[in-house]
Amino acid sequence: MKSPYRQLEKRLGYRFLRRKRLEMALTHRSFRYENEGVEIDNQRLEFLGDAVLGLVAATHLYQTFPDLQEGELTKLRSHLTSSANLARVAEEIGLGEFLRLGRGEQQTGGQTRASNLTDAMESVIGAAYLDGGLRGARKIFEKVLMRSLDAPTEIHAQDNPKGRLQELVQQRWRLTPKYRLIAEEGPSHNRIYTVQVLIRGTAYGTGSGNNKRAAEMEAARAAYQEIEPLDHLPERQD
Repeated sequence: MKSPYRQLEKRLGYRFLRRKRLEMALTHRSFRYENEGVEIDNQRLEFLGDAVLGLVAATHLYQTFPDLQEGELTKLRSHLTSSANLARVAEEIGLGEFLRLGRGEQQTGGQTRASNLTDAMESVIGAAYLDGGLRGARKIFEKVLMRSLDAPTEIHAQDNPKGRLQELVQQRWRLTPKYRLIAEEGPSHNRIYTVQVLIRGTAYGTGSGNNKRAAEMEAARAAYQEIEPLDHLPERQD
């Protein structure tokens, strides 16, 4: 019988010996709550996958960039293993279409929700580790995550968007960006925060994330792109 996950395995670059492990990695807790007989979801695999990913990423970076110092390697690892990067990679390979979600979660966009994609990506790596050891986890890392290392200098530049924005604004106008929380939505276990960047009381960037820090970083990134080409700050009313 053909596996329903064959296409996903091709995208991941790893074929599971026991596909039940992959199925478990794709099972959201909402699916377990709504279906009798389903006793396990992907939360424990997420915990394992997070640790395995950190080790695989650190090993790869250590071997690939012998000239980089500890601080630079740490920044690259943080980028590779960040929730934003994992969600982006999961979206690129269409991981959401394979998630097993409860009806409510599915109806509210659970297949594209960043937190679900991040959790599932970590869980898949954890499942691959159980299935094929570090070699299995490394295969997925090399297939879907190494593309993030195509431009390490760009990663450095994007690693601290709040710092970049503050440096730009202080150098040009001797001002300090401020961050304002403008929305907080979703259930308590999956809140989405939306933040604006304010400079001299005017909003220049908006960002959302699963926590305030992530939202501030996205807002700073958006504000930097808007402000960087400017020689002066125009007067404007929001």
